[in-house]
This record gives sequence, structure tokens and C-alpha cells, in this order.
Amino acid sequence: MLPLTLQYSIVPNRVQSEPNPKPEAECIRRILAGEHHLFHELIRPCERAIYFLLLSLLHNETEAEDAAQETAIKVYRNLHLFRGESQFKTWVLSIARNEGLGRLRKMQNRREDSLDELTENAANPTPAILTSWREIPAEELERLELKTILNQSIQGLPEIYRNVVLLRDIEEMDVCETAAALGITEGTVKVRLHRARAMLQRALAPQLKAFAPKSRKLFSWVR
Repeated sequence: MLPLTLQYSIVPNRVQSEPNPKPEAECIRRILAGEHHLFHELIRPCERAIYFLLLSLLHNETEAEDAAQETAIKVYRNLHLFRGESQFKTWVLSIARNEGLGRLRKMQNRREDSLDELTENAANPTPAILTSWREIPAEELERLELKTILNQSIQGLPEIYRNVVLLRDIEEMDVCETAAALGITEGTVKVRLHRARAMLQRALAPQLKAFAPKSRKLFSWVR
């Protein structure tokens, strides 16, 4: 049973949580043996990734926070099922993804019920090719305007590309971890990331010209 004291909200901090210095396997063993308070330490390095993955799926901060809390509860209740065949963070994100997709299905069912009396709406996006959008200088990214522009551009990506960018470029997970978390192949991760970066490049280029240092261009292709 989940102890009543184990109640906390996963809210993304501005600073990335430091990795747990204790080996995950030992931490899990101690939690299962009754040291429930260690769960906070175990899950903390995953919090940002959980929240942003769910936010990218659900497009609603309140819903994402609620789903993140539910994910944490499910991770705790199923901790005994973790076999160490993948990284703990990858396993956690697969649970978060399933939680998000389950909520999307419920939302879709509700939407379909309410649309029985209304006209149906649909929308679809498109991709392209790349050089890196990550050449933006780190010091520039610290500026609020650039953070806002970048965040809006990422959120504007189609879901399948946005999820890959968040895990690979924002959370800096490797290809294997990203593939496992999203339930796709490593090749698909590479293709989607390639297309997502190209889409970001096209969206960001016109807006970032104003931030480019006069001594050098922000992007080599910006003229």
C-alpha cells in the first residue's frame, strides 16, 4: 500500500535535480524493505522528464501535474516489478507515457460523445530536414525572450516530434532510452529528431536574427 505520508506534487523545477548518488538497485531494495521515504530520492531525478513528457501529450499544465502525480503513485506501487533490464528513468517514463495516452483516450472518447451533435474538426502537420538548431549560444538562451520563443516553437511541433525533442535535446536522454520511453524504434527516434530539428530551425531562424551577435551569425544559414 502507498503510505498516506507519500503525497507530493511533481512540478518542474527551474534547476535540473541532481542524480541520486545512491545506486538505484540498492535504493529500490531498501524501499521495498520498508524505507518508504527513500522513494522521494529515487523519483526526484525523473520529475522534470515525467512532467514535460505528459505536458507534451496532454497540452494542459493542470492535467499534466495530475498525471505526473498518478505516474509517481503507479511507479511506487509497481516498484517490485522493476527488473533492471532498462534504466530506471526509462521504465518510469514508459509508465508516464501509458498514463498520458490513457488520459488522451478518455478525453478523445468524451470528445467524440460530445461531437455526435456537432461537426467534426481535424488538423494535421508536416516535417523536413536539418542542420542543428542547438547552435544557439547558451548565454543567449538564458534570456527570457529566447526561452519563450524556444518553448513556443517546441510546443508548436506535432506531438510525435515534440516528444522526441523534449527527451533527446531537453532531457538529454540517449537514443536507446528515448526509444524505450516512447515505445518506438531507435531508427524512428533518429528520423523524428532530424525532422523536428529542421522544423525548429525554420521556425526559429526569422525570430532569432534579432539576437544574433554582430560579430558572428547565430546560424550559419541565416543571411
